[in-house]
Amino acid sequence: MMKPGSLLKRISLMVGLGLMTMTNSGCILVSMTGYGLFAGMLYNAFQLAGFYGTTPLIPVSPYYSELIEDAYIREERYDKVPVLDPVEGEHAPTFCQDPPYPDEVMRALPNETSGGASFMAETQRSNVKMVVEPIVDRMDDCRFYPLVGPARLHHCHYKCTVYYDKVIRSDWPVPFFHKDETIQVVYIDHDHLIRCTGPATPQ
Repeated sequence: MMKPGSLLKRISLMVGLGLMTMTNSGCILVSMTGYGLFAGMLYNAFQLAGFYGTTPLIPVSPYYSELIEDAYIREERYDKVPVLDPVEGEHAPTFCQDPPYPDEVMRALPNETSGGASFMAETQRSNVKMVVEPIVDRMDDCRFYPLVGPARLHHCHYKCTVYYDKVIRSDWPVPFFHKDETIQVVYIDHDHLIRCTGPATPQ
């Protein structure tokens, strides 16, 4: 159980960080017209909105901007099907060579650590270990794909087993600490297209 002194320290730290960031954010809570604390903030928001011709300034949590950035990163790195050129020669690789990265595996797990409040109610993963096993490695016959042309689909499926300690901590209103050894399995597909080679040209 969390001691009262430790809880007081955390609350004091949160208040101090909030005051420090508030004074450096450029926002003015007290207006020069003599309004109250939050009334001055609303007054300045509508004044700036009239000056710039926009809606009143609306504070947005960085959590939502992080969600948008993560969506673009996931689409750019992991949600696209790459189209590879054929590799000729006797030693051309015909097996899967790109196992999932740890970042991709962690993004594929259910999002159990989002939400909560820092220093108050948190869910964390610690001591993370991963085991990646290929389960499917198959090459289809050459066929025509729209916007790609003649290509072969290379199936690469992986089974990823993640071992970690799930830590749930809450300091208010009921202080508690829980640690659970968790195992989760996710399946990741790294299918990609390989262009078919044309007929041999006479020398």
